[in-house]
Amino acid sequence: MDLSVDLLIVGAGPTGLFAAYYAGFRGLSMAVVDSLPEAGGQVTAMYPEKMIYDVGGFPAVRGRDLIKGLVEQAAPWEPRYLLGRKAETLRDGSQGVDVVLDGGDVVHAGAVLITAGIGEFTPRPLPAGDGWLGRGMVHFVPSLDAHAGQDVVVVGGGDSAFDWVLALHPVAASVTLVHRRAKFRAAESIVREAQGLGVPMITDAEVTELRDDSSGTLCEVVVSPKGADPVVLPAQAVVAALGFTADLGPIENWGLEIDHRAIHVDSTMATARPRVFAAGDVAAYPGKVKLIATGFGEAATAVNNIAVALDPDAHLFPGHSSNVE
Repeated sequence: MDLSVDLLIVGAGPTGLFAAYYAGFRGLSMAVVDSLPEAGGQVTAMYPEKMIYDVGGFPAVRGRDLIKGLVEQAAPWEPRYLLGRKAETLRDGSQGVDVVLDGGDVVHAGAVLITAGIGEFTPRPLPAGDGWLGRGMVHFVPSLDAHAGQDVVVVGGGDSAFDWVLALHPVAASVTLVHRRAKFRAAESIVREAQGLGVPMITDAEVTELRDDSSGTLCEVVVSPKGADPVVLPAQAVVAALGFTADLGPIENWGLEIDHRAIHVDSTMATARPRVFAAGDVAAYPGKVKLIATGFGEAATAVNNIAVALDPDAHLFPGHSSNVE
């Protein structure tokens, strides 16, 4: 594949998807590359069922519904999605910049907008779950319906663990939380909500064994509290919500100013490298607040400045979308 576009967006999370819409609105051709197999970034991979309350215009919106709306919003401009692909090398090109993908395919772009969020993330493993991933153990829950009527054990004590507990409680036959410490890292409000629902919580304990039945299907989980006898719980699913590690991968070698997985940008969202911009959680500047809403504004700022970089005669502000027939 040898693809030429005005703008290559690296990252298909909310900020990248809105940037695709806005690039189309500005008349730019664009492609969106992401190492994940589906659009949506962290939202799709980590909390598609979680309710989000801080996006303008939505008193509450489920993660997967927000992503669906963003994809539909960009669709009229026909973005080219390169999903399950990794952007590896950035180099100067005749059109502006060239990005080499894994496998050797090259995207020739007038500019690049990095909207990579926290970068590539790897879930922290559950030691007792070795060999069980996809056989009853998951790190994220793409579909709540898949666990309808099941006994589910959620392992972890952070916000994500409690988010899954609260989301699964209405559909699962039972939900039990297991945490290796007595104190939770999650916000007190969601801990109280789970306690109010009567969710069983086993603390100062670890999951030490997953067991299957004669057909090889997960059926039990052994939990070992400190100083007490092991407890055997029925379980057809285990959600290992133990957090994750993250890094920017090859982007760290693109000649940008990076500190703690964040790319330094100026007020136009430009990086230290010409025609390379960044927006969303991956972008850093004094006073930055990491919100989806912030990323939307940064995406519009970046795309408008990219439009001028590609065509100096273009106006920075194109007018309001409501004025377009």
